[in-house]
Amino acid sequence: MAQESFNYRLWRYDGAPGELIPLLQSAQEHFGYIPRGAIRHISSVTGVPEAGIYGVITFYSQFRLQPMGRYVIRICDGTACHVSASRQLLDAIRDELSIEIGETDAESLFTLTTVACLGCCSLAPVMMINDETFGRLTPAAVRKILKDFRRRRDAEGDGSAATGCGVEK
Repeated sequence: MAQESFNYRLWRYDGAPGELIPLLQSAQEHFGYIPRGAIRHISSVTGVPEAGIYGVITFYSQFRLQPMGRYVIRICDGTACHVSASRQLLDAIRDELSIEIGETDAESLFTLTTVACLGCCSLAPVMMINDETFGRLTPAAVRKILKDFRRRRDAEGDGSAATGCGVEK
């Protein structure tokens, strides 16, 4: 989203109740997260105290206060994946990338998240990286996938995110 669109939303703000969430969504769509400067700006336009805006941001899981990495890893922790050792996959990722759930690595390459279900229970345990799905995973397979994504980044070199779909066996 262009800066003009974010500013347009703010310019059009007329004090109507319920506008804060669309303003925050617009800021996040524009910046990729909601930076402190955007919070200050929204506060000055709407009159909503910054503390109140932070309260909304932290209440809804859709909002982020930190930028995401180029590759967003979503580990499924639904029942099928959980009983199929998804926690071991999480441990392998933590070890490989030195990050915890909700964090982005030092290179801003990977962000680690968990989700309740990816809808691929027959492939448990499952993870997604951006739009690619990987199933029937082991910790060794996860480490290999992460290395492949690093190589992909090095080969692309242009900052574009990965897309597509593949199932690791």
